[in-house]
Order: sequence, then structure tokens, then C-alpha cells
Amino acid sequence: MKTMSKSQQAYHWIKERIAAQTFTPGYRLVLGSIAAELDMSAVPVREAIRQLEAEGLVQFEHNIGARVAMVDDRQYRHSMETLAVLEGSATALAAPHLTVDDIARARAINDRMIETLAHFTPSAFTQLNQEFHETLIAPCPNPRLHELVTLEMQRLNRLHDSTFSFVPGRAHDSVREHEQIIALIESGAPIERIEQAARQHHASTLDAYLDHERTRADDAVSAPAH
Repeated sequence: MKTMSKSQQAYHWIKERIAAQTFTPGYRLVLGSIAAELDMSAVPVREAIRQLEAEGLVQFEHNIGARVAMVDDRQYRHSMETLAVLEGSATALAAPHLTVDDIARARAINDRMIETLAHFTPSAFTQLNQEFHETLIAPCPNPRLHELVTLEMQRLNRLHDSTFSFVPGRAHDSVREHEQIIALIESGAPIERIEQAARQHHASTLDAYLDHERTRADDAVSAPAH
């Protein structure tokens, strides 16, 4: 097993904390403090932060330094709307080609997602969520469509690691919707219905996130000044 370099260690350490929301959007990343925590010099930490900047997870601000990137609501909304359309189509096209074993695997992943709800970790739930959807679109006969879905998922991951960090309550509805999509596929439902269900599934996640952000903005406006 190849040993990770110090910059790789720092990269994974910081990224895990961003994913877990220990380092929230806007959190200042102080090189000296992180280097001391990891018992290394500031040089590999700086390299790690530059890599995270290239991935869109970190931003540099003049006279401030490195901060965890703020969520760009406009980009996030556009990506989620795009993913809803693309993955809805990919899921519908893949449905007739899914085997009994494929469906069983998707259901097993969803069952694991349900089990995590008792001790909810957004990053772990999101990983399983991606595995679930990747299983359903794997046999999509249009390779270009499959590629576009994968690219859009990766883009969303760069915007922020887990929507469920912001709206954890959405996770309960999500697993129920997964089961509904599986049931439609198992029953041989028309592909139009499968596409609509898959598309609405992503749209509902977007709606939950946007509602959360509107509520947070309203609370910030109405909060008394100190």
C-alpha cells in the first residue's frame, strides 16, 4: 500500500472536515493551526489547500486568506435542475435493462441508507445515495447520457459535499422516494412514469435546500442586532 505524502494527508484531513461540516462554509483555514494539528510544516498544508481551491471547495480572499467556499445557490440550483433532467432520462432508459440482481443491490443500498438515519452522517449518507443512483443508471444504453450524469454529479460534489448536511430531514423522504422508484421499475411501469419519478426526486431535494436557505436568510434579517 502506497504511503500518502504529507500534502495528501493534509488534503484528506481538511476535505473530510469540510464534508462533515466541521469546517462550515466561510470557515477560515489557518495554515499554521492546521500544520500544528497535523504535526507538519505549513508547506504541505498550503499545497493541500491549493488543491482544494482547484476543486472549488476552498476560496482565497484578499487580506483574509483561505476559507471554505460558500455555497453558490445559483450554480447549485442550475446543477440540480440539470441533474434532474439528465438522470431522470438515464434512469428511465436503463430500467428495462436492470436485472433482478441489480434491483436487489439498489434495494440493499437503500436499506443501508435507512439504517444510517438513526445515527445520521451526511457524508456517509450521500456516498450511499450516489451508489444507489449509479446502480440504477449503470445499464443505460446511451453512454453519452450516462457520462453527462456522472459529470454533473461530480460538479455538485465540488459545489459542496452533501446537500443533506443542510437539510438532514430530507434524507427520510429521499429513501421513501427511492423505494417508490424501485417499485415502478419492478412493476414494469412505463418509462415516462419512471422518468417523472426520478426527476421529481431530485427536484424535491432542490426544493428542500432552497426552502432551508430562504428560512435561514429570513432568520438572519429578523435577528436582533447586538
